[in-house]
Amino acid sequence: MTSDGLWWGAIIGGFAVVVIVAVLLTILVILVRRIDLTVVSIKANLKQASLNTADTALIEKTALQLEAVLAEGLEHHLFLGRVLEKVRY
Repeated sequence: MTSDGLWWGAIIGGFAVVVIVAVLLTILVILVRRIDLTVVSIKANLKQASLNTADTALIEKTALQLEAVLAEGLEHHLFLGRVLEKVRY
């Protein structure tokens, strides 16, 4: 192989390396953009989840009030059951 052939081989090899590096960097940039968009989406979902659960402190208070309403409803039901039994006979 002549000196010119070696130089052309080195130039072609170097060009191939530059093209491969450019392709790999392009793939890296695309993947980083995709990751960035996914992170933004996940951050928005987590923010929405925190907004949805912001009022969880009210669940306990609501449960206590619900128990009181149900207990009163049961008293009315029992009362009406006794009254209706007396009226029927």
